[in-house]
Amino acid sequence: MIDQSKTFLTLVALAATAVGYAQETEQQEPPEDQVVPVADEAPGLAESTELAELADPADEDLTAEERIIQEFERYKRYINEGSMDEADVSAKRVVQMAIRLYGPQSIETSKALNNLALVQHKTAQYGAAIQNFESAIEIIEIREDRLNQRLVGPLKGLGASQLANGRPDLAAQSFNRATHITHVNEGPHNIEQVEILESLAESNLRMGDMDGARDLLDRIHALNVRHFDNNELALIPSLMRRADWQHRAGYFNDERATYRRAIRIVEAKRGKEDPELIYPLRKLGESFYYIDINQGGGQQQGIVATGEIYFKRAVRIAEKSEEVRWQELADIKLALADYYVFVDSHNRARKIYREVWELLSTDEERLGMRHETLGQPVVLIEDALPGYADGAPGSDEQYVTGTIRVDYTVSRRGRVRNIRTEAIPPEFTEMQRIVHREIRRRVFRPMIVGAEPVESGDQVFKHNFFYRQSDLDKLQEKKAVRKEPEETSET
Repeated sequence: MIDQSKTFLTLVALAATAVGYAQETEQQEPPEDQVVPVADEAPGLAESTELAELADPADEDLTAEERIIQEFERYKRYINEGSMDEADVSAKRVVQMAIRLYGPQSIETSKALNNLALVQHKTAQYGAAIQNFESAIEIIEIREDRLNQRLVGPLKGLGASQLANGRPDLAAQSFNRATHITHVNEGPHNIEQVEILESLAESNLRMGDMDGARDLLDRIHALNVRHFDNNELALIPSLMRRADWQHRAGYFNDERATYRRAIRIVEAKRGKEDPELIYPLRKLGESFYYIDINQGGGQQQGIVATGEIYFKRAVRIAEKSEEVRWQELADIKLALADYYVFVDSHNRARKIYREVWELLSTDEERLGMRHETLGQPVVLIEDALPGYADGAPGSDEQYVTGTIRVDYTVSRRGRVRNIRTEAIPPEFTEMQRIVHREIRRRVFRPMIVGAEPVESGDQVFKHNFFYRQSDLDKLQEKKAVRKEPEETSET
């Protein structure tokens, strides 16, 4: 095997698609006689005739190693261009070529299967992606060992696909195992594990384990503080992510403390009028839309006057600074107007919406932003909806996808009216009530026409959830029992 072939399938980063997911269970060692799928068995692998369509006639003059390197370069080009269908077919060609050239249980084939799975994840082929990530992992375990650093990439991809496929419990196992491998190879304080720990926190959030998510956030913060000990400004991005996670977990007081810390760092290092303050000031203001769950009552909407001062300070900084572009100025002024909608101060809101309308009405680029930000209602206040009809998923359960559809109107004051809810299947009435209640309590930036807020009807919201077929069967049986006496009396 030539040296070049060892690097031709370098892992393409999963980046933001691999956020999320938590909890460890040890997997059993694979049997010695375990067979890894060969080319035509790899999930989602296209027929050879289809794959041949991408072949370049000039490839005939290349060696087998050169052809596979060229095909991989083609795959990377499609990824960079966002041409996912072409990248999918190219990745399948690379899998076939790797198996023929290096064998079905080679590290090169493992990398090829991993890259194919990455594309399948990006194109929402989660079942196929899961199987190909698992095959890539099995090959590494057989050729190397169960603690090899090569396993981290495909384990992260596997966890991401499992989460997207509605199984945060399985995703948690994958990400926890990846964390363990990084500890063994890089030490317990390595900064590279932060992305995986964020994934574990996401899994806990999806499973409703808020305390577990919070513990993981503390670990992530400790790692970042340790890593950026001598550069506080470099800590700002991690603080922003930490505050966002705290918001999602419902720890709004903690979120506010994190934003205040970021603000203090910027003020100390760059001054109190620096444009870098605009974003954390805005997010701090938005945090006052919510009441901390630790104060009782769950994630409740709260009118808290102190949020206004942060929005107004951010606007003042934006208006004074020559470094702030018109897009950022429009964005922060919209945030202040949205706040006034939230607290029912509609005269103030309309005044600022008119200012933003005028700011965004001078050329084609600004008109594009005006249409995007003011041409339809924009939700300001929302809480997460449950993903499962029966709470957290069971480890051995098979789930089916249901849908709740809500039709509604947004008034010119940003409130929801005329709600109509339906479900498929219709038996999950409790899920309908939960979604109905959440949509009713939401607050929107109203649609702006001619610089004035207007009512907008025909709004549609869809929420997908998972349920067990056995639970649906029970609900249908109860419904049939309730109807049976009526039918008997009519007879």
